[in-house]
Parts: sequence; structure tokens; C-alpha cells
Amino acid sequence: MTVNNIKVDRMKRRLVVIGNGMAGMRTVEEVLSAAPDKYDITVFGAEPYGNYNRIMLSSVLCGDKTIEDIVMNDRQWYADNGISLHAGADKAVVRIERRARKVYALDGTCAEYDRLLIATGSKPVIAPIPGNDLEGVISFRDILDVNKMLAYSRQHKKAVVLGGGLLGLEAANGLVLRGMDVTVIHNSEVLLNRQMDRKAGKMLQTALEQRGLKFRMAATSQCLMGDEKGHITAVRFEDGSELECDLFVMAIGVRPNISLAQEAGLYCERGIVVNDTLQSYDPAIYAVGECIQHRGDTFGLVAPLFEQAKVCANHLSAHGVAEYSTLPAATKLKVTGINLFSVGDFLGDESCEAVHFTDPSMGIYKKLIIRDNKLMGAVLYGDTADGMWYQELLEKKKNISDIRDVLIFGQAYLTAAEAA
Repeated sequence: MTVNNIKVDRMKRRLVVIGNGMAGMRTVEEVLSAAPDKYDITVFGAEPYGNYNRIMLSSVLCGDKTIEDIVMNDRQWYADNGISLHAGADKAVVRIERRARKVYALDGTCAEYDRLLIATGSKPVIAPIPGNDLEGVISFRDILDVNKMLAYSRQHKKAVVLGGGLLGLEAANGLVLRGMDVTVIHNSEVLLNRQMDRKAGKMLQTALEQRGLKFRMAATSQCLMGDEKGHITAVRFEDGSELECDLFVMAIGVRPNISLAQEAGLYCERGIVVNDTLQSYDPAIYAVGECIQHRGDTFGLVAPLFEQAKVCANHLSAHGVAEYSTLPAATKLKVTGINLFSVGDFLGDESCEAVHFTDPSMGIYKKLIIRDNKLMGAVLYGDTADGMWYQELLEKKKNISDIRDVLIFGQAYLTAAEAA
């Protein structure tokens, strides 16, 4: 129809979302909030569930939460919002036809789009170790993995976790709480070596050892050994030593899941390359989350994913003013009773100054990295109350020269000093 010589299209546009995870669904939520009548939305997910909080899987493993507790949007939510949900292994999208603007699932389900949002997330890195295909060798990525670990914890005793990063330590802690004898293998001498310095890493290791975890640090696995039934029995190290296990969990990182985008001819490097509006090289296709690469960076923490969702939804809703910029992401470990926080450049270089505070009796360690009167990074262990304040100072590039001498003592101390 035409109103005042302006052609008005009352037909909704078609938005198809590939990926039913946290980044994709947060984008959909933002679109529904900003432009609830703009799109007919179709979502494809490879898991047979609604949207759930993946970062809370460790809480399910250790018994603090149930699967039902971490569901963010159940199937009824999709129906209530007029969203067509195709969920399950046979609904995984296997082909994108960009010229025809169609996507096809494994079972042949087809959906046409005006705008396509790719949110395929990431895939766990599987170490190229002989024996990695044995039964009992799993990753820690989704509900299926958690259910497998829970089943093993009821029937077996010894577990090995490969990887002393966030995910590996959360998996190991959960399995210990489930009654398993757990050893963590890490290729560095420092736990969380991408987030912690040596001092904080050693304090963390001591605390985890007191909870029953065991560690093989700076160790390299040579092969995994199995029995006549093809089930893992042990891991052998390069020094010839062996460690028995019934369960071997690989938690050594993730890689952007870009195979579908690559097959469709989208420009990819380590991830699907997007601009500041989260748009790919095809103007009809956007991408968010762990599958993307933005200005050379890829992503594995939830905070930047949600910010991407907000910016992407802004453009899908035709407001078109937001731009995504990468900010330093903070690290926290989801292990009850252990407080740590890390943000920015926590090591520094010769141009930086490191300020330390340590209270061994309280189990507290703080380290700030300062350059040119600006906070560049922080590591906090034991007392993380000022983490968000330090992060704000870092992100806003505040000049801290006037509070430099008391910065390490935190915001409350500074406020009290100013009041006095």
C-alpha cells in the first residue's frame, strides 16, 4: 500500500537464527524488545532443549543447580513470542544457500530469510593424543557432557582432567564434589596462567589441593591407554610415567565453530569476520558470539557476547547507531569459596610498574599494573571486592595519579580517606 506517496510494506521480514545458545538468544531478546513486530523469527538449534545458561554447567556438575535451574528460555517462551524453534540433532543446519537466502537442516527442514544471524558458538579443542577416541574420553561443553560425567561419577572412581584453565578447574572441582579421585594435568607450572600470575596461581593450587584435587603441572601427555573393550584405563606421560583413570575430560579451550560459514563462502579467518555492527561480508548475514572474529579478536567469555548481542540487535532493528568495541574481559572462577579476579594486562613489561599487597594470614594477594598513570591490569586473590572498580578504571582509562598511593587498598579505603 502507499501512504503519502511512501510505499509501506506491512509484511514482517524473516529473521533466521542458526544457534540456540546464549549469544544468539540474547540477540533475539534484544530484537523483540526494540522491534517486536519487525520479524518472523525462526531458530535452529542442534541440542534438543530451549536456551540454557552454558556457563552454569559447572554448577550442575557440582550439584548446586539442576538442568531445570539453568534453563533461560523454555520451549513455551518461544511459542509465546511467536518464534519457530527447530531443536535437536536432526535440526542442525548443514547448508546455507546465500543466493537463494535459504538454510537447510539435516532432516531437510528449510527456512528462507531476509536476515540471517549465525551464532554457532565454538567447539571444544580435542588434543591430538593417540587414544583420544577411546570410550570415557569426553569434553566439557554441553548438557550431554555433564550427564556423562554424572553417570561416570556414580559408577567409577578415578578421573583425569586435561587443562588447568577455568573450565578444567570447574570440571575437576565438580567431579571431586561428586566423590571422584581427580587429577588435573596442566602444561604450565601455573594454574590459570592466562589470567593469573605465578603468586596467585600457586595460592589457587594450594586452596584446590586442600579440597582434594591433585595436579600434574608442566606435564605433557604422550598417549591414552585403553582395555580390550576400547575404554580408557590410563594416561601415559612423556617421562614414561602413567596415571590410572576411568574418565578423561579434555578442557583445553575452544575454537570458533565456522565450518558452516566457510562452506557458505563467508569470509573467515580464525572466526567469521564481522565489522563493528556485527555484519559479515554478506550484508544480509550477521554473526555474534564465540564463532566471530572482530578486529582480530575471538571471544570465550559471556560479557562481550552480550554486548555484541545488544549492538547486533540495534542494527537488525534498523536503529543503526551502535558500534561494538572490545573491552578487557574480567575473569572469575565459579568454585564456591574461592575468590579470584583478573582483568587486563596482569603481567606488564619494562614500561609498567607493579604494585603488590599480600596478607598471607588472610589468604589475600593483590597486584596492579600501572603505566603512564593509568591502570593496565589487576589480579586479585582472596579479596575481590574491588574488582569491578578496577575494571571500570581500566576501561575508562582514568588518570589515577591523585589516588596512586592508596589505589591498592581499594575503593572503600579511598572513600574513607577522602572523608577524613
